[in-house]
Amino acid sequence: MKEFILTDTPTENAVLVGLITPEQNEQKSKEYLDELDFLADTAGITSVKRFTQRVEYPHPVTFIGSGKLQEIKTFTEDEDRAVSMVIFDDELSPKQLRNLEAELKVKIMDRTSLILDIFASRAQTANAKTQVELAQYNYMLPRLKRLWTHLERQSGGGSGGFRMRGPGETQLETDRRIILTKIAKLKEDLKEIDKQKAIQRGNRGKLVRVALVGYTNVGKSTLMNLISKSDVFAENKLFATLDTTVRKVTIHNLAFLLSDTVGFIRKLPTELIESFKSTLDEVREADLLVHVVDISHPAFEEQLEIVMQTLNDISKEEKPTIIIFNKIDIFSHIEKEEDDLTPKTRENRSLNDLKKTWMAKLHENCVFVSAQQKQNMEELKELLYRKVKEIHTQRFPYNDFLYQEYE
Repeated sequence: MKEFILTDTPTENAVLVGLITPEQNEQKSKEYLDELDFLADTAGITSVKRFTQRVEYPHPVTFIGSGKLQEIKTFTEDEDRAVSMVIFDDELSPKQLRNLEAELKVKIMDRTSLILDIFASRAQTANAKTQVELAQYNYMLPRLKRLWTHLERQSGGGSGGFRMRGPGETQLETDRRIILTKIAKLKEDLKEIDKQKAIQRGNRGKLVRVALVGYTNVGKSTLMNLISKSDVFAENKLFATLDTTVRKVTIHNLAFLLSDTVGFIRKLPTELIESFKSTLDEVREADLLVHVVDISHPAFEEQLEIVMQTLNDISKEEKPTIIIFNKIDIFSHIEKEEDDLTPKTRENRSLNDLKKTWMAKLHENCVFVSAQQKQNMEELKELLYRKVKEIHTQRFPYNDFLYQEYE
């Protein structure tokens, strides 16, 4: 059977394609393509051009119209540009993939396959690798015919793709049965992993569990390192964290467990949500959620809503939540800077302006910090202490004497 493995190759050049629709205006399309560009960069792919088209809905055969398709083809056929890939900012159907590859004669990727590739390259533990492999096979199954048909064109592998080997299209049905068997086996493996994780969580005792959640690349791992004084991998790339990291943290005289979870993203592939259930159990079983928001991002409010919606999909139970607005050091609320203001004054004014918005309604359930510059970290720790103490005293009221020394 054809095998799918990641390959290390030099950086590839790609063009990005997005749509402007009644549901996704021009500004949204630009923001999504910015994020797709960041995803491509994370996967080691260089984007050299963007194409957008205004349509009522995606073309069912080629996703984009024939005129735009020809424009992209002309651009990619220029050998000086060395474009080997076209990435679409939505999930393509098997039919669209086949037709686009036949017409453009370069590697075609969609947002889902790009995210899956990043997850595969970043998976380190057996748990994460099993989850990613299951997601890949679920994505691959309905696309087997396309993969066999274009075997000779895909065999070069490369960033965002898999190297494919095998005797030919006659193996299609055999492969389908083998993949279904592999999917069943991976699901059984994940059930065993779930059991082991459940035992591990059960062995953590009666400590309050706190989970860091948020959009990808908002600074969760950096905050984790500061709060827990640990060395969790943190990088200015999307999905730097896949495996949940749990650390015991003590603030004053109160100990609790803090976990760093995988970041969410727009249009998160359903295959990943399904496969990463065991990782997301840390969110389901948390006593307190700490929602980290990158306040310097122009679309931070939308990111906040996406995370809240994803959390609601993961667990219907409403949990106590505090919001950390991170990266205040690069946030600027002042449209016109005045020369007579010192940098510190500008910083305070912008932050004060911000606190007068709808965020003021959060009252004591939010804090504004800069993890990179270690600003307001003591305020954050005090907020965590109060919230964890509330949960602990409700659960174990007879242990109130533990706090007397600090208070």
